[in-house]
Amino acid sequence: MYIPVFNALADADEIRALVASVGTAELVTVGTDGYPTSTLLPVVWDGDRLVLHMARANPQWRTIGDDAPALAVVTGPQAYVSPTWYPSKAEHGRTVPTWNYSAVHLTGRARVRTDASWLHEAVTLLTDHHESGRADRWQVTDAPAAFVEKQLRAVVGIEVLVERVEAKAKLSQNRSAADHAGVVTGLDAQDDAQASAVAHAMRTHGTRAPRACPS
Repeated sequence: MYIPVFNALADADEIRALVASVGTAELVTVGTDGYPTSTLLPVVWDGDRLVLHMARANPQWRTIGDDAPALAVVTGPQAYVSPTWYPSKAEHGRTVPTWNYSAVHLTGRARVRTDASWLHEAVTLLTDHHESGRADRWQVTDAPAAFVEKQLRAVVGIEVLVERVEAKAKLSQNRSAADHAGVVTGLDAQDDAQASAVAHAMRTHGTRAPRACPS
């Protein structure tokens, strides 16, 4: 991932929180033909591993050998940024559109897990994560055991041991304070949940515009 210094996310807790809040990852592996293949899957980052599962009918898992290279792409809130939101547009006009977003790339080694006990633990972990905070939480044990066992036979587990984490928040940190504030205002004015989430992230991260080079 290309990460300019002012867009880098380095705080481990913040990176994990972003992955947890998104809750899904595009799992990219290499197929038997040498080309990449991917599936969007629910994910939990548990210690140094990612826990995922996919439909047994999905052919991707059959191309994943033991310790196969894998990339999990987690994409946070994103939104279009109009140059009309920059006060600097009125000053000199040297502005263009851009796209603000946050993303985490987790690279490591994947392996397929088909044993029933691992799958039961995995779906329980995923369920508890996504049901947390709900007033009326659903649990795996709420369903009949025989029904759960049947459902588990229709999926396979994927475990990715994470070796490298790259995280980026492109949130107009390189703009002036005035331009940064203008983007926040512009995003807040949109009737769009993604835009509002990007505006919130921008307020959290602020601006880190580089100083002007001496003449």
